[in-house]
Amino acid sequence: MRAFLAVVALMLAGSVPTRADEAPKLAIFDFEMIDTSLQGEVYGPRNDEQDRLKRVGDQLRKQLGESGKFQILDIAPINAAAHQSNLQACGGCDVKLAQDLGADLEITGTVQKVSNVILNINIYLHDVHSGRMVTVMSADMRGNTDESWTRATSYLIRNRLLAPNYGAPQAR
Repeated sequence: MRAFLAVVALMLAGSVPTRADEAPKLAIFDFEMIDTSLQGEVYGPRNDEQDRLKRVGDQLRKQLGESGKFQILDIAPINAAAHQSNLQACGGCDVKLAQDLGADLEITGTVQKVSNVILNINIYLHDVHSGRMVTVMSADMRGNTDESWTRATSYLIRNRLLAPNYGAPQAR
């Protein structure tokens, strides 16, 4: 298992060339909202934020797929079941759903809204075979706009998931 995680870390770091059919199979679930804002408590879910949550997952699928480091799996067969669960608190149902797709890795994520000005996006990458967390990453956003969500997601993709040295074993 350590060898698998080491290969994943090296692939994320760009140190292991892969062919598309050798790249790990990655399931990327739609993101979930954690709204602790007063506005959310009073008015409930907003349609624009629900659309943005879907677009975050779509953006990850597109950019990680284009990188060639992953085979992005279609989540349509399990998407309804995923949306019926809180993937962060379901006791590993996300890993089970990803196993049903034949994934090696899976990504879940949340956007936490403190207010319309202060938000945070979190990405969780799991090894589906062991159920263990591979890495967690987070970025703060200022402003609740399409642009702020897109930029924060791009930052995490570029500077964490696809960064040349992110997750690579460090020389001693």
